[in-house]
Amino acid sequence: MKNILLLLSMSGLLATWAYPAEDRLVLVGASYGKNVLAICDTKGEVLWKHDTAGPERGHTGHHDVHLLENGNILFHDTWTKTQEITLGKEVVWEYESRTMNGNEGKRVDVHAFARLPNGQTMITESKVGRIIHVDSEGKLQHSQPLGEGGRKSTRLVRMTPQGSYLACAENPGVVTEYDATGKVIWEYAINTRVYGAIRLKNGNTLIASGSGKSIVEVNPAKEIVWEIKQTVPGTDISLGWMTCLQEMPNGNFVIGNCHAGDKNPQIFEITRDKKVVWEFDEWELVGNGLACWEILDAEQSAMVRKKLADLK
Repeated sequence: MKNILLLLSMSGLLATWAYPAEDRLVLVGASYGKNVLAICDTKGEVLWKHDTAGPERGHTGHHDVHLLENGNILFHDTWTKTQEITLGKEVVWEYESRTMNGNEGKRVDVHAFARLPNGQTMITESKVGRIIHVDSEGKLQHSQPLGEGGRKSTRLVRMTPQGSYLACAENPGVVTEYDATGKVIWEYAINTRVYGAIRLKNGNTLIASGSGKSIVEVNPAKEIVWEIKQTVPGTDISLGWMTCLQEMPNGNFVIGNCHAGDKNPQIFEITRDKKVVWEFDEWELVGNGLACWEILDAEQSAMVRKKLADLK
């Protein structure tokens, strides 16, 4: 028994040592003619690639993407269909918002979704104007309305640790926080075609202003406490259409810089004192249309590397 425990312990250590603690991969979803999902290392080497559908009814790009705990990818090919695929490229789950749970005959667009800890999937249905949770069979488990005055059409929606929803509406250009009943509990008007917002560990909200070419951190009192605009100070990086955001464990921000042209990185990591410490600049792979991505931590990256190795 001691020998078995020793071997198990050693195998665990070897798995830990297989890649450094800072190892991370980048999951990207691009369209605008590229139509691709890919997983790359931080230097841009492509480890996995999946060609996706092209434009459909004005569909211009992937707007959300997630690596799930099981190593599968949650994404969408069209405005209305959310899919889960394996790294072996097998579709194992899908939900068609165009026809399910009362949407037949209605105009609906999907820009945001997430897999919840209870296994259900949160999907934000724009135009219809609701946030829903569905189970593995597509049955409706929760539904709540989005607000009025343009708030029924969103870009990204993210859940906070408290279970509320941060929803970004391009027109009228506001970030609205809803509770689980649909009640508005906080709102910040940025007055641009805002794309993404996340709740930071310090309780503030980091906002990617979309067409505003800026990133803004505001506190609960709606005061701006950190901002970059037009360009990144001390660099030649120009800001384009600001999209996804991620807060790293070290406090740095990773920022999506879509539609910024071939002279600028599509993603960059910046410190609190506005020093750029990493850039993702893979124009040939993602072009000018990388709206959504996710930085995978060391544990996620090790899982992906192992699954890809097992596929060979």
